[in-house]
Amino acid sequence: MNKEELCKKRLLDLGKSANYKNIVMFSDFLNLNEQSIFYAIEKELGCKYQLFGGYEQAERQMIAFIPDALYYEWEFPISCLECSIKDTRYSENLTHRDVLGALMHLGIERSVLGDIVFDHSYEDKMVFYIFCDDTMADYICDNLFNIKHTNVNLTKASAETIKNVKINFKERNELIASNRIDALIAKAYRISRADAQKLITSEKVFVNGKQILSYSYSTKSDDIISVRGQGRFKVFFSDELSKKGKIKVRLNFYI
Repeated sequence: MNKEELCKKRLLDLGKSANYKNIVMFSDFLNLNEQSIFYAIEKELGCKYQLFGGYEQAERQMIAFIPDALYYEWEFPISCLECSIKDTRYSENLTHRDVLGALMHLGIERSVLGDIVFDHSYEDKMVFYIFCDDTMADYICDNLFNIKHTNVNLTKASAETIKNVKINFKERNELIASNRIDALIAKAYRISRADAQKLITSEKVFVNGKQILSYSYSTKSDDIISVRGQGRFKVFFSDELSKKGKIKVRLNFYI
């Protein structure tokens, strides 16, 4: 079986187990591509379901498979860890990749980790949040002391704090000739179309978590485009064209 077939089988098995055992079963955190695989088979489940990633805008999400005759209350087994660096004078400018790398170094699987969200509302300290499976929360708190050469402090976030977690974007409006992936990447990162195509052939481009190898792939509103080494952004297309017939597009870059 390939990865997609294994993912389908795993999700269908969870749905069957939920009904057979009459308990709520949970998937690991799924990326956008795995979520699209799930939606393609949802009618085969035979049970109800719910997706959640710990906060409203979550990209990586768990699926709860809920039997029809459920007789007890339940909640998603997701914890949120608040990580702060108080003295930013002596800290490095940490990125999502740095945090994820430090967690991987602890031997933690990506599947038990949700989103990593930076909070840019503080001027005097750096704060970010790590969403994870409940079973990993204590282990991370007890073992993650440094990210690169920066000391970090971890605590379990309060329910009130989690309510205010949100993804930050830097917005930019552009005009493009077409919705092809190479044209969009070229405009987003202000590089040539040829350089954008090199990124695609180098297997560095993903749309909604799925690798894209075709220059002519057509993007659509709400797509999340990730380019290794560059970052990621969400795209929104306007129904209106410019006076010269170009497509109006809004790019929301993750920061």
